[in-house]
Amino acid sequence: MTTEPNAPTSRGTVTIEIERCKGCALCIPACPPAVLRMSEAHNGIGMPYPELLPGCTGCGACLLVCPDFCFEVWQYDAPLRHAEAGAPS
Repeated sequence: MTTEPNAPTSRGTVTIEIERCKGCALCIPACPPAVLRMSEAHNGIGMPYPELLPGCTGCGACLLVCPDFCFEVWQYDAPLRHAEAGAPS
């Protein structure tokens, strides 16, 4: 996989329990690198849920503000540079 020179770098990632999310969106402004956004899709209870864009630092701010415990945070041993298209999240 080739990467672009200005491609985002991630030092961590999160997994999101989509079906547990009630759509409060508290995680969106809490994210320091601003790599969370609310999806246009909806979960089983009809609520939009956060989706992760490349560039996560693994800081855990989303985990700390989420009242529904939807996040699990992972940090990488070495930073991951994403490809321009099809970047993992």
